[in-house]
Amino acid sequence: MDMKLSYTQHLVKGEDLNHHGTLYAGRSAEWFVEAGFVAAARLVRPEHIVCLKIHGMTFNRPVRSGEIVSFESKIVLTGTSRMIALIEMKVDAVTVVRGYITFINVDLDGKSIPHGIEITASTPEEVALQEEAAAL
Repeated sequence: MDMKLSYTQHLVKGEDLNHHGTLYAGRSAEWFVEAGFVAAARLVRPEHIVCLKIHGMTFNRPVRSGEIVSFESKIVLTGTSRMIALIEMKVDAVTVVRGYITFINVDLDGKSIPHGIEITASTPEEVALQEEAAAL
């Protein structure tokens, strides 16, 4: 299966800001996980997805009220039950936050189960993403 890009967007409002007047990291983390979840839910049923680990969120610049943040996410690597998503948060096409999240496919009792999905890298860039994700 090819890597499928998913998109979500959010308008940054007053209630999303911290005491410095910039986007609160907790709200960013919420949206970041949501964007990764959307990518995973395109491949498996949403009720079977749980977040295992956020591998990193590094801000390159502050985000201010009124800006629209766009999230691009895709599952770049899979294992038997895991799916690793790359998420990039952008403002005006400039990456503000980049990182990975590991999701696990589980049954309704919360036990991991195989998902049967294999992601195939078809470009050198996708091979590099898979190598980066495998090193997490």
